[in-house]
Amino acid sequence: MKFLVLVKATKDSEAGVHPEENVIMETMRFNEELVKAGVLLDAGGLWPSSQGKRIRVEGTKRRIIDGPFSETKELIGGYWMLQAKSFDEVVEWMKRCPTLNADGSEIEIRRLIDVGDFPEAGEEVNETHERLEAQVRR
Repeated sequence: MKFLVLVKATKDSEAGVHPEENVIMETMRFNEELVKAGVLLDAGGLWPSSQGKRIRVEGTKRRIIDGPFSETKELIGGYWMLQAKSFDEVVEWMKRCPTLNADGSEIEIRRLIDVGDFPEAGEEVNETHERLEAQVRR
């Protein structure tokens, strides 16, 4: 199963304040452990929302909204994409996450939907999904 771990933005991350070097190094060591265990698929941090955009659908139009976005508690500051046997396995890994070192730090863990989660999907859907996944892995 694949999981997306969302690191919630903080006032510091939204202000463009980078973590201290020791936190970055602890995070790199944590990522190395994830790689050695074969669970890390991808990871990264995000620039502040002041450098982002949103696209909002309003009727038949798409409105482009430039950042920054006001609700920090709803913003994402980074992510991990993990492959694990269970939700509990991901929780155990993330309890050790050095990014969760400050009071109020928060992550959200969500399981990704797989085409196999839709048994009603037809053969064409399954074949298309497998073909696209193979192309992405190249």
